[in-house]
Amino acid sequence: MKFRFAGAVSDILPGAQLLLDELGVELGEGGVTVEVALSEGELQVGREHTRAYIRYGRKHQFFRGLGLLIQHSRHSDTFHLQENQQFDQIGPMFDLSRNAVLTVDSFKLMLNKMALMGMNSVMLYMEDTYEIKGEPYFGYMRGRYTQAELKEIDDYADQFGIEAFPSIQTLAHLEEFLKWEPIKHYRDTKGALLVGGEQTDALIERMIEAASAPFRSKKIHIGMDEAEELGRGKYLDHNGYVSRFDIMIAHLEKVLAAVRRRGLKPMMWSDMFLKLASGGGGDAAYYDKEASIPEEMARQIPKDVDMVYWDYTHMEPEDYEKVIANHRPLGCNLVFAGAVWIFNTFGVNYGLSLNASDVALQVCKQEGIREVYATMWGDDGNEGNPFAALLGLQLYAEHAYSEEKPSRTQLAERVKFCTGIEMETFLQLKDLDEIPGQEPNNAKQSNPSKFLLYQDVLLGMFDKQIEGLDLANHYAELEQSIRGKRNSRAELDYLFEMPEKLSAVLKRKSEIGILLKQAYDAKDNDTLRHMAKNVLPAISRAVQELRLAHRTQWHRMFKPFGWEVIDIRYGGVITRLDTASFRILEYAEGRVARIEELEQERLVFSTTHRGNHKGVGWCSHYYRMASPNVFYHVLNPF
Repeated sequence: MKFRFAGAVSDILPGAQLLLDELGVELGEGGVTVEVALSEGELQVGREHTRAYIRYGRKHQFFRGLGLLIQHSRHSDTFHLQENQQFDQIGPMFDLSRNAVLTVDSFKLMLNKMALMGMNSVMLYMEDTYEIKGEPYFGYMRGRYTQAELKEIDDYADQFGIEAFPSIQTLAHLEEFLKWEPIKHYRDTKGALLVGGEQTDALIERMIEAASAPFRSKKIHIGMDEAEELGRGKYLDHNGYVSRFDIMIAHLEKVLAAVRRRGLKPMMWSDMFLKLASGGGGDAAYYDKEASIPEEMARQIPKDVDMVYWDYTHMEPEDYEKVIANHRPLGCNLVFAGAVWIFNTFGVNYGLSLNASDVALQVCKQEGIREVYATMWGDDGNEGNPFAALLGLQLYAEHAYSEEKPSRTQLAERVKFCTGIEMETFLQLKDLDEIPGQEPNNAKQSNPSKFLLYQDVLLGMFDKQIEGLDLANHYAELEQSIRGKRNSRAELDYLFEMPEKLSAVLKRKSEIGILLKQAYDAKDNDTLRHMAKNVLPAISRAVQELRLAHRTQWHRMFKPFGWEVIDIRYGGVITRLDTASFRILEYAEGRVARIEELEQERLVFSTTHRGNHKGVGWCSHYYRMASPNVFYHVLNPF
């Protein structure tokens, strides 16, 4: 396919050339003449044989239009399309703070996909992964971006009309910085800054300057979420009891003063205000439908900061409508952040993500919310990756250009064009966690793909959660399904190597603890001997293959910092399998009288289980998956 552009193309030509090269389309004489022109907001794309047009209102719309032109030209030489963008700003938020820091080249590849989708905004969530002059421990050994790297990302995004901007933390969620002993003067609690002092105020100034300087955008997200521990550490020792609301408002004013001096436009997570208004803490208070902002509280909240309402799980329109209504008394512009669930899993919870996003985005359109983001958090080490979430991002993009909910056919066609991967191939990633016994669409966010890999085979921490579910067969079928749907010619096919290998591990490992316990209770030494000599070593070999696939994927898309955490986790699985083989063989051959771990009764891991219709379980932390014993216990680290 060959195109020749005519009209006002100087501004879009550099970005267009990047995408055309990726899509295998040439520019030159003799091709389809594409007339490029500005319009009044609407995106119009069409073709009549050898002549075509793209009319767009904003720069980023041209690149969606270019994609639509190529996509439809592959099937027809006559068509006319018209779209009206529903949100002023639409894009992802990449978590670059929990081990996995995208390389600049990976970021550019992601921006290419976003440009074809028609997105125009990207938020870089960086707790401590950007450099600050004079603060060597900020992001130390964490893969922090240099100022030059952030500028390169911003320059590349700008070619497509995509606004890149930083999302930082200026209060809590700073555990990885505050853990260092030489900077303990900044610490109130484990993760919260000691607010109110000159040193912290000076740090905030440097944070805002360093985070915003590389970007064209005047936007900055200042964080402020989940600060329940605020004022309960050194602050309390120094100042006595002060209400969290008063502490937060005073600190917010200082942060906003630093932002205003630089002419920046701030936004912040809204949850703490609603939690404080509810008189409680935690997410339940945030989503309390009866919560209301008292007039006295609303008066004290600055109005020149956008409030970002985050909601990742609800499935009913009234849930969103009510919480949006609860935000209105704040008097601030309201922004919405949903999610594509790569949190704490090796897969993607597409059952929850697609359904919750469909509902949330339609409510946002009805409620007049004009700015929307799709978060992709990397909790507890980031075994997942944002490229696996591209189907979810595609859904956000299609919502952004459709008044109604986009059809699954439209979504499937668009994601195949923009990413080269079939929708059904992406959807298999949900089945790493959406196992038999699960609630529909994994609404309770169970993550067996992670806890079944990391749990110890002798301790069987999660065995009671999954007994009777025939997971060996589930994962064997999933392994074959993933292998059968892969396309070696697709640029992103490598994303599915790790899920395929993980399925190969879990078909062997998921129920092995149950089988070991059964054989031990039956005093079936022949079976135990076979497991020790053959089954457990086979699992270990499969884990090693998984680790190599994961390592290849990681180093292809992320900086190396953080991989050591995952390496250590795999090492733990492998060495514990070796110890299990040793101990079982010692017992089966009569050298020890019993295996104390297998003597223990198996209990449910938590109140989240099938018996009370809460899925097959959820665990947020690797160290709790691997052992019930003490990994660390620190009352006063310094």
